[in-house]
Amino acid sequence: MSTEKTFSTDSFRLDGKTAVITGGASGLGYYYTKAMLASGANIYIVSYDQKGWDDVQALAEKSKGSAAFLEVDVTNEKAPQQIVDGALNAFGQIDILVNNAGMQRREKWQDYKDSDWQAVINLNLNAVYFISHAVAKVMAANGGGKIINIGSMQSFRAGKFIFPYTASKHGVVGLTKAYADALAPENIQVNAIAPGYIDTPMTKALQEDPERNTEILAHIPAQHWADPSELMGTAVFLASPASDYVTGTIIPVDGGYLLR
Repeated sequence: MSTEKTFSTDSFRLDGKTAVITGGASGLGYYYTKAMLASGANIYIVSYDQKGWDDVQALAEKSKGSAAFLEVDVTNEKAPQQIVDGALNAFGQIDILVNNAGMQRREKWQDYKDSDWQAVINLNLNAVYFISHAVAKVMAANGGGKIINIGSMQSFRAGKFIFPYTASKHGVVGLTKAYADALAPENIQVNAIAPGYIDTPMTKALQEDPERNTEILAHIPAQHWADPSELMGTAVFLASPASDYVTGTIIPVDGGYLLR
């Protein structure tokens, strides 16, 4: 029988931890970065350009953590090792990995291009596998860690105009479960967040379409599009010691969307 541990809210802190976040300087990734900096982590941002780096640096200067950056295409076969080497050079350790970088391309089935399928699968699924594999080796050698993948409502539903996106996000769920099982003996917890409908610039067109906006809100018991900040608590929980006995889960942050 295990010995009961004393609970403390400090178990939600990330002081002294290093988090690698792909796509962490823009979009929803910025909010994962913001949350972990506020919780005391050092952040290693990986992105294909330098958009948002100044904002992240400013956040880091206001927090107890630090930020470092790598400009790289994460689908490049050399990227996983570059990420590992860069993070270790910057901070000496990798405790948390957030596989956030992703894309979506939309088209009718008969017009869908093979090149678009390949691009989406490469970024949304293949890169998650290869980066996780490289980082897990470091975590295992260091005694453990946290891997957080980013799913979607399309991890559970169809998407008749976004075939590779839907396939990739279903794949992220399977990969999360497989890695959670395989890496549990290494004290590495692997989980996923599935964001619902979030108020971002990318969703403005949907929000401004009266018919689609009405349809979407009718599916959300919480009755509103989420502010990006509403994802931050879940990200910190999964990155922190508070979730040490949580692995292989996919947590929808959707205001109840999947209930309907």
